[in-house]
Amino acid sequence: MSLDSLTALEPTCTRAQALELFDSLPPVRADELTGRWHGRELGTGHPMDGALDASGWYGKQFDGAERVHPLLFRDGSGEIFAVDPRRVPLGLVGTVPTGLVARGRGLLRVLKPALRTRDYRARLREVEHRGVVTTAMVYDHLPIIDVFRRVDANTVLGLMDFRDKPEPYFFVLERD
Repeated sequence: MSLDSLTALEPTCTRAQALELFDSLPPVRADELTGRWHGRELGTGHPMDGALDASGWYGKQFDGAERVHPLLFRDGSGEIFAVDPRRVPLGLVGTVPTGLVARGRGLLRVLKPALRTRDYRARLREVEHRGVVTTAMVYDHLPIIDVFRRVDANTVLGLMDFRDKPEPYFFVLERD
């Protein structure tokens, strides 16, 4: 039923609809997230809507509670690689048109050596969010926490919580 509820909302819905679905979903444990996950946005009118998809964002990889690659990107040749979030200008999100971001995507192969990291840049922790204890990904160097709820065994709904932005950004992760 949860996957049907998510599918009914995609690709865009209101923030209230996304929050209602998020709140209805069960928590997820850290060990349920192990592996590589392909991501997609759930558009809610957030300033980030469209930016990650346009940029070549692929998803996330969880190799353990202390070993998380929070941002995976795919370059033009199809290679998936981990990016250090500090090297991504998240402060510009919402101010740069997604068309310009998409054109910049072609530079990923050139920029890859500067963006790429082999170091893990996040970790998983249990947190209470919206009254439920669930797993969240805490970025090492950014004021961002991604909170997860289970849609099914291979799908989670993520809510990106920014310290200085009141609206959450929603995304879906599917296990590779």
